[in-house]
Amino acid sequence: MKQLSTLLAFLLISHFVLSQAPSIQRIDPTNWWTGMKDPHVQLMVYGPKAGTLAYTISYPGVSLTRTSKTDNPNYAFLDLTIAASARPGMLKITGKGGNQTISRDYELKARTREPKGTGVTAADLIYLIMPDRFSNGDPANDKFASMADTSADRRNPYLRHGGDFKGILNHLDYLKELGVTALWLTPVINNDETLKAEGPDRMQAGYHGYHFTDHYQIDPRLGGNEGYIQFSKAVHQQGMKLVQDAVYNHISNDHWFYKDPPTKDWFNNWPSYTGSSHKEQALYDPYGAQADKKVLSDGWFTDFLPDLNQRNPLLANYLIQHAIWSTETFSLDAWRIDTYKYNDLAFMNRCNQALLNEYPRIHLFGESTAGTPLGLSYFVRNNVAFPFKCNLPGSLDFPLNNAILDALRQNFGWDEGVSRLHQVLAQDIVYADPMKMVTSLDNHDMDRYVSVIGDDFGKYKMGITWLLTTRGIPSWYYGTEILMKNFKDPTDAEVRRDFPGGFPGDANDKFTAAGRSKQENEAFDYVKKLANYRKATPALNSGKLMQFVPQNGIYVYFRYDASKTVMIVANTGAKEAELATNRFAERLKGFSAAVNIISGERIDVLSTLKIPGKTAWVLELR
Repeated sequence: MKQLSTLLAFLLISHFVLSQAPSIQRIDPTNWWTGMKDPHVQLMVYGPKAGTLAYTISYPGVSLTRTSKTDNPNYAFLDLTIAASARPGMLKITGKGGNQTISRDYELKARTREPKGTGVTAADLIYLIMPDRFSNGDPANDKFASMADTSADRRNPYLRHGGDFKGILNHLDYLKELGVTALWLTPVINNDETLKAEGPDRMQAGYHGYHFTDHYQIDPRLGGNEGYIQFSKAVHQQGMKLVQDAVYNHISNDHWFYKDPPTKDWFNNWPSYTGSSHKEQALYDPYGAQADKKVLSDGWFTDFLPDLNQRNPLLANYLIQHAIWSTETFSLDAWRIDTYKYNDLAFMNRCNQALLNEYPRIHLFGESTAGTPLGLSYFVRNNVAFPFKCNLPGSLDFPLNNAILDALRQNFGWDEGVSRLHQVLAQDIVYADPMKMVTSLDNHDMDRYVSVIGDDFGKYKMGITWLLTTRGIPSWYYGTEILMKNFKDPTDAEVRRDFPGGFPGDANDKFTAAGRSKQENEAFDYVKKLANYRKATPALNSGKLMQFVPQNGIYVYFRYDASKTVMIVANTGAKEAELATNRFAERLKGFSAAVNIISGERIDVLSTLKIPGKTAWVLELR
């Protein structure tokens, strides 16, 4: 009887769908522009039986060159060519089927003069913010009854806490004082999803932003599309840049087109759930098996994050156009690309090139958690004879991050301690441009830096010195400047706690010197001093690097150009050490004195230096 009822229900639904009149519910991208370098755009038209219609477009300078249908009758894909002569305006898309005619307006906009695609460079300091956990500027948008997740509770580390764009804007002065020049927010695209089970007794919200449900909507709990546009304008007016976090690899299972896929192969489907191996070695291993490559690339992150099949040409166009649309709409300067190594890399090359063609100065850097420079170089422009050549300009530099932490945690040895830092930088030959690598001490997926180094303030300052004086583009995780700490125990939520002072009712406001402890102010001031010095010193942010093999736990390197030389000396040992400088003659030639950038102290004799234990000096040579 139950089977008969189910069959009758299915027949009734099928009859309703078949008898339903065709309609158009949405068109993606939601608009396009005249004057783009690439005159082509492919529109995804969606609605009940929208794919059964015959389409025409009538607008001067715009031609419909092709219509593609799929096995799902609710989709049609329209290829448009926009001539250089086309003017901004509202074109009409008309679909005809039988006796029915449906029309939808579609806007061609004029491109704005807002700066966009300007890139980030080694002269920048990127500040990574998880908006939900940074500052709540508008409590009215914390939750919406119309959304799948209606919860917001700061007492629960797994739910949303209410941070938003307005909260970040309220603290731009704080960020500028620190020396920040670019903001990287974890994804801002709508995560209108149900709570997800991430443990036997834990339901978690998509507060981090990595579970997309609608590519063309910014999450209203952050401020929505218009709020993001205004946020971008305000950031640029302060002379800062904006980095958006991309996710091409997967979406939430609450995404609207997961519920009604355009094609049968829109996702990487398996006979039963198959998770990624996360083993990137399979891709560049000369002895590797195709089966291992497939599991890495096509396996799912979790059972609620469907893996996108970027080999499908319609999906590839959709994702690429969304990246261009976002750059143009929100005036983005750079992209950080999540889970880079899990994507179809041929697709990523095409996506990267499309962005670079439209915005030649834009910077693109990926997240590939490889453990060695050689492994990481596979996922960035490189000098290695790999069969596949990646065109990604930069990457998060996880090998260097690991080496800095090892240098601070391990005793000095042949391959241990600060020798690790020297050895990793010595392998920069594998990268086409090491200066485009993005460096860090921690991030939202890692144990916090302060905890990893055992709350040792001397080590804290030493690691910061290396980050802000070595090559590459430094990135900074929110709160590390005020000694925020924790391990990912039991979950990532422990390293994503709210910034103190960013929320109504906070006991202390760490955005102000008065709200910080003496040591927190010392930490903030140390970062501020070095970050602003780096910004103002081309030798440090774009000059050459020369390093010397560490001896007795002391690591020395130089940043220099034609006008200035900066010497960095780090004693990783616990006791004061005497350093004879004659072995550095090729870089010290012509210099007889120096100024310690942090203390302001003048050093009049460079032949021998006495360095306190667990201390790094930044010396501007005179």
